[in-house]
Amino acid sequence: MKRIIIAALAVLILIAGACSRKAADAPLHPDWTYNTVVYEVNIRQFSPEGTFKGVEAQLPRLKDLGVDILWLMPMYKIGEVERKGTLGSYYAISDYTAVNPEFGTLEDFDSLIAAAHEAGFKVILDWVANHTAPDSEWTKNEGWHYRDEAGNLMVQYDWTDISKLNYDNQDMRNEMLKCMHWWMDSIGIDGFRCDVAGEVPTDFWNWAMSDLRKTHPCMFTLAEDEDKANELTESAFDMFYGWSLHHTMNNVAQGKATVEDLWANLAKTDSTVRPEAIRMNFITNHDENSWNGTEFERMGDAVKLMATLCYILPGMPMIYTGQLSGNHHRLEFFEKDLIDKEEAFAQADLYRSLNALRARNKALFSPEAGAPLERIGCDNAAIFACKRSLKGKYVTNEVIAVMNMSDKEQEVTLETGEKFNLAPWGYEIIEK
Repeated sequence: MKRIIIAALAVLILIAGACSRKAADAPLHPDWTYNTVVYEVNIRQFSPEGTFKGVEAQLPRLKDLGVDILWLMPMYKIGEVERKGTLGSYYAISDYTAVNPEFGTLEDFDSLIAAAHEAGFKVILDWVANHTAPDSEWTKNEGWHYRDEAGNLMVQYDWTDISKLNYDNQDMRNEMLKCMHWWMDSIGIDGFRCDVAGEVPTDFWNWAMSDLRKTHPCMFTLAEDEDKANELTESAFDMFYGWSLHHTMNNVAQGKATVEDLWANLAKTDSTVRPEAIRMNFITNHDENSWNGTEFERMGDAVKLMATLCYILPGMPMIYTGQLSGNHHRLEFFEKDLIDKEEAFAQADLYRSLNALRARNKALFSPEAGAPLERIGCDNAAIFACKRSLKGKYVTNEVIAVMNMSDKEQEVTLETGEKFNLAPWGYEIIEK
């Protein structure tokens, strides 16, 4: 009954024209996305229980934090064959329309979605369209997966627990879209974060997202890709991964790159990706934490500075499970693990203040609603100085950032004549 009510409400909203993003005067993205912050929920590790109920119990804390979009890592039933570790990878899907019993029941999931919506969150699901588990029912359908000359299912990279799907097969494409529709039409989720989106043909995404938006014009889509960002965001996706910016921030924090390298990275993105595409800015995520180290391993004392930079630069900030606690622990990927709680939520005040800054100052809104990034000249090569200024008819929203991208104390004079003395990795944010 709950799913029927949700679907009926969605139809009523559509009829009422509450989100006519295809209209000539409509925003390029859902209108609720421009001042939002994403929180990536690693369900297995988010709570001691590692369940849907464990996430639901902590929704008030996330609401108090000021995040808006909950990205749930894959919560579908996963495979047994070639399973990695004890619990397996979330990304080895055996059934796209069943939940992983490790996390609870479909009723538990329904309850989580309903509670999240009631609290004002939007919820996007991690969609794994590139491959399935080798024991998925889909592997029984001729031509739905790539196979070698001997007829064996083919893996990709070192992902030995998956089998790559064949997008030359239209029947498989139709079923993939049908499954995506099921979660939106029956469960009422708000969009998708699409895993390794660049490995799936762009024409599938264009076709699938266009079809989904006929009945869900307000859906929000995130592509895990940057190399094909311009192509993927032409019509299918709202947001792409800022991988190269992330890597540049790591390098700056490690003394391997400079302020000029940071500006060069931003300029390259500006010249290669359409300006209305939203870049996701982040200092960590599930891949980085588990495989490349925590933000503290990669960024050291620059963590707070780089986290703040994610909010100042054009794009949309993302917070990962454990980031609020200042987690110094690489979370296991295929096992149940616990976030380092020695300083429980030690970073929460930082992110709460940053979320509030983004929410209230229109200059920091995502493209195209926010202000462009402008460089402020200064007399110190270690300083990243910028402003975002949005001039309205009656009011100007402006944020100026002066950031010391070094492990030494720095004095700087801006071209405006203002002087600053900044501690190692210190910064000043001036809001107008």
